[in-house]
Amino acid sequence: MSAHGINERTQNVQNVSRMRPIRPYVTSRASPSDEDMASVRTKEFGSTTEEDDDDRIVESTPVPQHADSIQEAYPSITQGMEERLRRKLQFFFMNPIEKWEAKRRFPYKFVVQVIKIVLVTLQLCLFAHSRYTHVNYTWDNTVTFSHLFLRGWDITMEVNNYPPETGPLSVYMIDEFFKTIDYAAAGYANLPQAIGPYSYPTEDNTMAPMELCLYRYKDGTIFGFNESYVFNPEIDTLCVELYQNVTKNGSQAYLHGKDIHINFSALVKAELKFSIKTVNFKAAGPITAPDCYRFDILIFFNNQDHDGQMTLRLGADPTRLLCHGDVEFIKNSEIDSALRSLLNILVILICLVSFGLCARAIFRAQLLRLTTSDFFKHAYGKDLSCEGKWEFVNMWYIMIVFNDILLMVGSALKEEIEQKHFIADDWNVCSLLLGVGNSLVWFGVLRYLGFFKTYNVVILTLKKAAPKISRFLLCALLIYAGFTFCGWLVLGPYHIKFRSLSSTSECLFALINGDDMFATFSIMPEKSLMLWWFCRIYLYSFTSLYIYVVLSLFISVIMDAYDTIKKYYKDGFPQSDLRLFVGPINPTDFSSGVFREHEEFDNAETMSFMDAVKRLCCIPLASSSRSGPTGYTSLTPKATSSYINN
Repeated sequence: MSAHGINERTQNVQNVSRMRPIRPYVTSRASPSDEDMASVRTKEFGSTTEEDDDDRIVESTPVPQHADSIQEAYPSITQGMEERLRRKLQFFFMNPIEKWEAKRRFPYKFVVQVIKIVLVTLQLCLFAHSRYTHVNYTWDNTVTFSHLFLRGWDITMEVNNYPPETGPLSVYMIDEFFKTIDYAAAGYANLPQAIGPYSYPTEDNTMAPMELCLYRYKDGTIFGFNESYVFNPEIDTLCVELYQNVTKNGSQAYLHGKDIHINFSALVKAELKFSIKTVNFKAAGPITAPDCYRFDILIFFNNQDHDGQMTLRLGADPTRLLCHGDVEFIKNSEIDSALRSLLNILVILICLVSFGLCARAIFRAQLLRLTTSDFFKHAYGKDLSCEGKWEFVNMWYIMIVFNDILLMVGSALKEEIEQKHFIADDWNVCSLLLGVGNSLVWFGVLRYLGFFKTYNVVILTLKKAAPKISRFLLCALLIYAGFTFCGWLVLGPYHIKFRSLSSTSECLFALINGDDMFATFSIMPEKSLMLWWFCRIYLYSFTSLYIYVVLSLFISVIMDAYDTIKKYYKDGFPQSDLRLFVGPINPTDFSSGVFREHEEFDNAETMSFMDAVKRLCCIPLASSSRSGPTGYTSLTPKATSSYINN
């Protein structure tokens, strides 16, 4: 076929495709008329229009100012390739249902996300139940150990009240310090008398030695009567084992027998350590075996302030051990462990598939962006606008990729915990990963609700208001920071809600939402009349400013964005140069198979992975005889001629 025949056939194909009746692509959005679209396209790209005998608008090929040189170097680049690129972009912006109608392409990503939601939610429910059981069991045992080993512990200290009903548990006399150690040693010696199924950590269940560690300044002697001292800030550590005979004569005599004398003016802190083993029957279910634990108990004496008050605190760190119990429970436990492992593996596999599909979609979208940008440069002599380039960035896919990573790491850590050791910190990290990942999975459902007009209004409103809200919150945050630092500095020593920077911020945020206002005013003591009046002025100013001004402006920003979106639905959404180039879609094209005509040819136009990465990283490519002006074979004369002949 001659070159004249090829060009004539190409022009006929393009004119026929442009003469089809058209409709807006986004059915839920109002779009301009065909005449408006033609005029806008003429203004944007410099194309011309003419009417044929059927009184239909026929848009001729846009001709850039340097069209002669382009036609000579790259034949037919603005004829067949323009329509073909437009079809690719139209398919790119379709939703899964439209893609199924256009190419009968199965919505793999949608199905994978549905399966992932089911598996991840099931995994989270099982993990949440197990974690609650373990954390609650650990806390209950900590309360029990406090009653058994901590002198002065009271039932009012079991629940954290606000404001607290009692002060911190402390010792104030030297004799009380040693009595506290003796009380813990006596409770440890009488462990078999406890109601709980507790045992010593030794193999023969004999009392293991307790360990007392003293952290002291190397030299710290105070002569208060003449305002002098001897001080060396280097901290020296001394650990001594307390055996069962410490309960006979007392810890003070026991330490004196070892020539250990405690200088409390130099004592920074002391730690009393011992371990206990136990078995938890409560976790046992139809196919779940009991759990075995070792609790590492620490009684902490804090004297860092040297203010005459040494506070006490008891902590118990659990470690799960391998049980040797009933054979039936062991077998059933293996079944339960296998089922949980299977669920973890399925979650990891489905997240891998989701990660691969979404990462592939993100990568291919960027390749299409490069193709479109290069086409705009060579065909229209201009670069694709920034707004048009952002059309190729799908934040939903990026969010899905991120939550896939969180879920895979969390599932692997969960499997590690269930198969090996139970450590509180690992459970907390695992719960954080799985919790955030699961929340992002459910947030991803909004993407599919966004295909419907009613639900899409919420998403578009948030998207439209996000830049203004960010700028507004930045200004409000600066004022908030000023109030926070001021309140912490002035009111901190006298007001319980302003003791620390974090508690001050939490108090102010609660005041914005109308929480506990009267108590915040009334707690301030009247030790200083000046500070009492300052507290009133400070709180009145803050609450008035944020409740009546800042929150009202915040709501008005969102309502303004909502009104703008409603107006867009009525009058039409603003179109970027990319959307103007893509144009509307003919509703008959979905069933006509026009999107499947050149699918095989579309799949053939690929570039090497390394070349694609270099293009995305803005690294210039080496010249190649196979590359066209955009770096893709689709814009070469050979590829274009092949398309026309087909």
